[in-house]
Amino acid sequence: MVVSYHRPTKAIIDLEAIRQNIKAEIKRTTAEVFAVVKANGYGHGAVPVAMAAVSAGASGFCVATLDEGIELRRHGLMQPILVLSAIPVQDVLLASHYDISVTGATLNWLQQAESILSNEESSLKVHIKVDTGMGRIGFVSVAEVLEAVHFIDRSQAFTWEGIFTHYATADQTDTLYWQQQHDFFAEVITNLPYLPPYVHDSNSATALWHCPQGNMIRFGVAMYGLNPSGHELVESYLLQPALSLVSELIQVKKVPQGAGIGYGKTYETTEEQWIGTVPIGYADGYLRKMQGFDVLIAGKRCEIVGRVCMDQLMVRLPEEFPVGTKVTLIGQDGPERISLQDVADQVESIHYEVACLLASRVPREYK
Repeated sequence: MVVSYHRPTKAIIDLEAIRQNIKAEIKRTTAEVFAVVKANGYGHGAVPVAMAAVSAGASGFCVATLDEGIELRRHGLMQPILVLSAIPVQDVLLASHYDISVTGATLNWLQQAESILSNEESSLKVHIKVDTGMGRIGFVSVAEVLEAVHFIDRSQAFTWEGIFTHYATADQTDTLYWQQQHDFFAEVITNLPYLPPYVHDSNSATALWHCPQGNMIRFGVAMYGLNPSGHELVESYLLQPALSLVSELIQVKKVPQGAGIGYGKTYETTEEQWIGTVPIGYADGYLRKMQGFDVLIAGKRCEIVGRVCMDQLMVRLPEEFPVGTKVTLIGQDGPERISLQDVADQVESIHYEVACLLASRVPREYK
């Protein structure tokens, strides 16, 4: 999808907010902080965010796919990179070439990877994934983990760089299941013949509200200034949101009483009203369910009326505003603010999804 620079809609990313969030976490911990920049940096832009993270003291990066790691390498970022998901075994040579660490989640995968890597001079860095109760990928018993460790130790194809797990409920007030997962991971660590360089169980939520095990934190959504828990828990320190979404009015018109607005005529004016059109829609990741929500114009809340279209939406204005007037869809305008969490509440989702859905045709502007 082409980036639409010749349109007033854009996402503004405050890199200083990202730096301050990382610095605040580094100040609180003795562990290394790896910046999670998967999914194009949660929609914020992986490479600019990664560069900002390094300048703030981040030690390395976590990504979800091998291609995301390669993108960082091709932009000159030489810090450690870990792919958190399982990669296709046929791509292990590529991972080794770019010095990107990978996740080992099954013995069968390790065996296949060894056969591919057997003639290589350099070894592949591996982090063993333990499934302590998330149910996605990873070894599910102490015995399986030990078998994988012994296999890696006997092989010249691998360097055992780390072991980790991920918690399903670290962002909830009920800590029972988190504790069960935590205890299982502790049991695994206790039974290891020795510890690899990196031991990590902490995403943003665990880092904020629990006592991490190990010496590395995978700092994800909190780095972008977003509370991992939504409304349930209060973060340990003030997080600074990094993303704003803005546009402009491209047409303003007075319509008569009884006029229909948008597809399906889901809104009808009850009197003469000023209606403004904004060039953003669901193809940009601003979903149809945003009908009835507000945007900010001149420091005032203005309701979205009619269904959000693919490329445009309409708002009811309290008065006539000039074409070109700024529209804030996420961010601050005067005394009013709309957060990613507010948008997530409207679409009955989470702010992670809202940020990641922001389409690539929306330009990112960095400050």
